[in-house]
Amino acid sequence: MNSGFIVLNIFSLIVSVILIIVFFIKERVHHVEDNIYGNLLIMVFLTNLIGLILGLSLNIDNIYKDFIIIGLNKIYLIFLIISLTIFAYYTYCISRYFKENSKIINGIFFLFAFLNSLVILILPLEVNTVDNSSMTSGMAMNYTVLMFGVVYLFLMFLVLSDLKNLRNKKFIPVILLIVEAILMIVVQAFFPEMNYLVNPSWVITCLVMYFTIENPDVKMIEQLNIARDTAEKANAAKTDFLSNMSHEIRTPLNAIVGFSNLLLNDKDLSASAKDEVQDIIMASENLLEIVNGILDISKIEAGKLEIINTEFRMEDVFKELVTLSKGRLQDKPIEFKTSIDPAIPVLYGDASRIKQICVNILTNAIKYTKEGWIEFKVDSIIKDNICRLIISVEDTGIGIKEENIDKLFNKFERLDLEDNITIEGTGLGLAITKKLVDLMHGKIVVQSVFGKGSKFTVSIDTRVVKNPTLTKEEEKENPNVVVKNKKVLLVDDNKVNLKVAERLLQTYGITVTSIESGIECLERIKNGEVYDLIMLDDMMPKLSGVETLKKLKEIKGFNTQVVALTANALTGMKEKYLNDGFDAYLAKPINKDELNKVINKFLGEE
Repeated sequence: MNSGFIVLNIFSLIVSVILIIVFFIKERVHHVEDNIYGNLLIMVFLTNLIGLILGLSLNIDNIYKDFIIIGLNKIYLIFLIISLTIFAYYTYCISRYFKENSKIINGIFFLFAFLNSLVILILPLEVNTVDNSSMTSGMAMNYTVLMFGVVYLFLMFLVLSDLKNLRNKKFIPVILLIVEAILMIVVQAFFPEMNYLVNPSWVITCLVMYFTIENPDVKMIEQLNIARDTAEKANAAKTDFLSNMSHEIRTPLNAIVGFSNLLLNDKDLSASAKDEVQDIIMASENLLEIVNGILDISKIEAGKLEIINTEFRMEDVFKELVTLSKGRLQDKPIEFKTSIDPAIPVLYGDASRIKQICVNILTNAIKYTKEGWIEFKVDSIIKDNICRLIISVEDTGIGIKEENIDKLFNKFERLDLEDNITIEGTGLGLAITKKLVDLMHGKIVVQSVFGKGSKFTVSIDTRVVKNPTLTKEEEKENPNVVVKNKKVLLVDDNKVNLKVAERLLQTYGITVTSIESGIECLERIKNGEVYDLIMLDDMMPKLSGVETLKKLKEIKGFNTQVVALTANALTGMKEKYLNDGFDAYLAKPINKDELNKVINKFLGEE
């Protein structure tokens, strides 16, 4: 056999070794086809090694030379048929026929390779050696060629039966091997002595496989992408579930809070009964706070919570927070100190998120302070059109152990649970606060002495508005809403919700018409019925509130203002409904102050 054979085999052997080292030292995804490819690499290496030994043995001068050459040729043919069988099994595993790793299929391919090896070993083989070159013939050789043909037909069947994947790179090595086989048949038909091209063709096929479909790095990236897609789908499913959960919980809460507020206005109700009703409202608000916390943390983790910047007055936010906090203090013997920097101008930022951060910190201070004082301060540093808000809440509460400060912002983490078992909460408030502060590129610092109190300080940069459009709203002496001769169309598929809203609206002296579907709403407007305001639920069967509003706006001459009244109260829903064309938004359970604002805005007497 000529020197070209030996050179090619040495080169093929080196490439095989490099491929084996590169493939096996890298972290891999251990799928069935990856393990088969690893076996194929080892088999190709052994085939090249036997081929090289065979080529070198042609140069020896020994009485057993013919016996050695025939034996090596048979081993070489056996290794070739095993390599091709492994390749066929690999192709089967990446085809559409492969469903799972079946022991029966494994056994069939193993039996095929074993029986073929046994037949080649038994059948006679002739080797003609001329000028250090050899040509094989005989029954063993003919049988090997026949089995090669059978396997190639099987490969072509797998490829052609999955034509849609021909554009996919996964079948490139298979097609390449088939083309190589055809070329070798043609070449050897004219040049029989050039049978040394088999080994390099196998190495080329393995190289192509590595760089197209079996690169461990590419496989790992594919798995990461699959994991990411799966996680995104899971997050989307979780968000949908939480949205539905929010709606389902808020619907009965709306009835509880609504009827409780109506009972508070009942003059015939005894003082003790009113206290009990107030407890019902407080418990409902606590439940609502838990629901909101779970929804917020889920939305933040899904990356769907957005910071929505608008003009706002920190003074207005501050007043709301003070009023809310004093209401939560109730009869606790706590002095509530407050101060705000009067020099804070109109700012551009997310007022609702700043308010949420403050509410969470203030709520914690109120929960864990039994007596003494709580101080709520807002200071500012203005530089280069940026106003840094420095918000601090200090209390004389139970304090935090030094080793627990780092755990404060963990989800569902409640510290010293045994001592604080009576205090309600999920441990989400501060986790949400930290994530919101991070989203706004701010900082939060905690200082605490266990048993003496704590101080939370938040700094957030906001932009100063040079030409504000907001004007300072003066507090009205008479907060009562005055409504005269107004008609409201109330649309909701839930009868209890209709009853609650109807009773609340009737307290303003409003004439209320209640209906249970968007379709009936459209019919009434088309029939010429006129209302001063429409309050429309969104999540209704057959025709949602958004779809109903869209069809209402298509009615010629329709100009009635429409308020979204919905239990779909995920963060960002208000902005969504306003963008959908609603004139205002009310979340369930209906907040009396928010309802006052809506009624006063659209129906109140100037």
